[in-house]
Amino acid sequence: MLQSLTSNSCVRLIQSNRSAWYFLFLVLGYVLYLIFGAVVFSSVELPYEDLLRQDLRNAKQQFLQENKCLSEDRLETFLAKALDASNYGVSILNNASANWNWDFTSSLFFASTILSTTGYGHTAPLSDGGKAFCIIYSVIGIPFTLLFLTAVVQRIMVFSTRRPIMYVHTRWGLSKPFVALVHANLLAVVAVSCFFLIPAAIFSALEGDWNFLESFYFCFISLSTIGLGDYVPGEAFNQRFRELYKLGITGLLPENWEFDVYLLLGLIAMLVVLETFCELQQLKQLRKMFYLQKEKPVDRLAIMDHDQLAFSAVDHTASPQEEKTEPFVDVPVLTSPGGDDPMIR
Repeated sequence: MLQSLTSNSCVRLIQSNRSAWYFLFLVLGYVLYLIFGAVVFSSVELPYEDLLRQDLRNAKQQFLQENKCLSEDRLETFLAKALDASNYGVSILNNASANWNWDFTSSLFFASTILSTTGYGHTAPLSDGGKAFCIIYSVIGIPFTLLFLTAVVQRIMVFSTRRPIMYVHTRWGLSKPFVALVHANLLAVVAVSCFFLIPAAIFSALEGDWNFLESFYFCFISLSTIGLGDYVPGEAFNQRFRELYKLGITGLLPENWEFDVYLLLGLIAMLVVLETFCELQQLKQLRKMFYLQKEKPVDRLAIMDHDQLAFSAVDHTASPQEEKTEPFVDVPVLTSPGGDDPMIR
């Protein structure tokens, strides 16, 4: 008996706090996913890092042997300065001296990566004034960009998602959740083709050192706003149409105007696809499992209680009045003892 009561109380406790338990499992799953990623990246990348370190040590030792007049300390000092400059996008190589990081098109590309929160990291402000302006520019520009993208996506969703789904639903009488699911998958296929596969093929052709996988990797890292900065278009030596190309990339990237256009349109397309999937009934039900239940506002509850008290007060005050009026309703008829009308007598 005691055991059954305990089990029933545990079941009631779990059911009453179902959202909290779901959230706990969500947190646990996220932590496990982080650990899983760390294990995979470590096992895959660590051997390559070790090999690269060995190659650098061998190259350094060979250079010191061939140039015995140069001490190792002086070489270390020179390499440290070169690496520090490289972290700011400045290279001492002869084939990179013609490329400037802060001309107008490159600055436009940098501004687009700041506002889109992509942040490739290959270029960073050198001066204190530039760093201070970057903070102020980002504080204003990032919310401005979010507002702009939200307004654009809201208008596009009407024509790309809501109207097509409603038309198919009313025209052929198909289930609306089913139509929405099929439409979301078709829209995702179109977006992947137009903003990942085709641009990856273009980048692999324009960037001589990039294969298709590296180009596709760059497109994904850019449009997901991860922006690792290990691949940046238009940075190759003697890049053809470098300024026009970078400006397009900001659509993809700054010195390539094509990249600036690509980046902006790609972000909008990705947001449209994500919003389309978020409106699916199946995902809405899934999200409700982890969200807190909405509670009625306190002021609304107070209004309801006030109305209930008012109605009950009206009911209570109405009954005495009815009791008072009863004598005036049932008034006996006065008659004479002989049965004749007293007024006539």
